[in-house]
Amino acid sequence: MNRTITCLLFAATMQAVASGLEISWEKNYLTIFGDVGGKPIPGESIEIHYLEAYCRANSQTTDWTKHTVVGHKTELVSASVDRTKLHLRCILKDGVVVDHRIEAKDDEINFDLTAHNPTNVRSEAHWAQPCIRVGKFTGCGAEDTEDAYAYIKKSFVFLDGRIAFMPTRDWAMEARYIPGQVWAAPGVPRADVNPRPLHPSVPSNGLIGCVSGDDKMVFAVAFEPYQELFQGVIRCLHSDFRLGGLKPNEMKRIRGKIYIVPNDMDKLLARYQKDFPEHTSVKPPAN
Repeated sequence: MNRTITCLLFAATMQAVASGLEISWEKNYLTIFGDVGGKPIPGESIEIHYLEAYCRANSQTTDWTKHTVVGHKTELVSASVDRTKLHLRCILKDGVVVDHRIEAKDDEINFDLTAHNPTNVRSEAHWAQPCIRVGKFTGCGAEDTEDAYAYIKKSFVFLDGRIAFMPTRDWAMEARYIPGQVWAAPGVPRADVNPRPLHPSVPSNGLIGCVSGDDKMVFAVAFEPYQELFQGVIRCLHSDFRLGGLKPNEMKRIRGKIYIVPNDMDKLLARYQKDFPEHTSVKPPAN
């Protein structure tokens, strides 16, 4: 009898340990999978091109390949056995080294980045793109619909202090490359963002996200500091973090967070505001 109880307790403990989100990285893709509240995340997994690119300034109207992209290579330094921790390292062609420590929790993914320029020349890398594929999460993946942009109706940013589902008011339609939509972060020169249609408004905060296909869950992401929010062209959403061009021997810290939580926007906002007080204390400049 005691042995039976011990086995049951052990099994329950192992199940508890196994619950929550998990992460893996292979061939430049970070994958999030696992459970939230005992249920698989909508779409079963979320893939992130991590990282898609490091980018130069003066990028809104210039050629993406010939000007904007700073080449880089990402390598896996370590991964925990329980699939909750990763250490990645990006080495940029200009010598900058960015260490990414990523940790999965019950319903969030934490990013702790350290960028260092060990060279004697200023780096031209101003920002970087984690490309988050949310098609399956929103129920608008390639297997669900041929409309590659159906997911944007489930996606949101915050304008004028309120949630704004896409396409928002004043949706921009013209740029060097179309379609898509970019929101430059407060204080970021509008010339230094993605060469996609640039929305005239500055977002009220740094949160961008989407609602699951069944409307029961929310995915959201934020980085500090951030360069832009971006609705892309591969069923993706971006919170692209800012480097600002590192001086020789300069080091910078960047932090980020992905939330996968029940669809309660008030609770999500309260949690986000606690995690990123810098974002809610900055007032967007007048356009």
